[in-house]
Amino acid sequence: MIKMIILMPFLYFPEDKTEYIPAVISLAIFIVLTVVAMRLMMKKSRNDEKKFNEKYSKEIKQAKQTDSPTK
Repeated sequence: MIKMIILMPFLYFPEDKTEYIPAVISLAIFIVLTVVAMRLMMKKSRNDEKKFNEKYSKEIKQAKQTDSPTK
């Protein structure tokens, strides 16, 4: 509790709200870059999954047939 009271004078809330503009711009840039990176990873993952399924489709079918109970 004492540490919080000691650190309170270091808080800074500017009277001129235009000082928030650079922070908002940089935040927006990072959010856009994060969304782009996530989309690229999802696209790469989908492509890897397709390649995997094409490469191992026979083995997957065989495994499903051997695991399924016969009636």
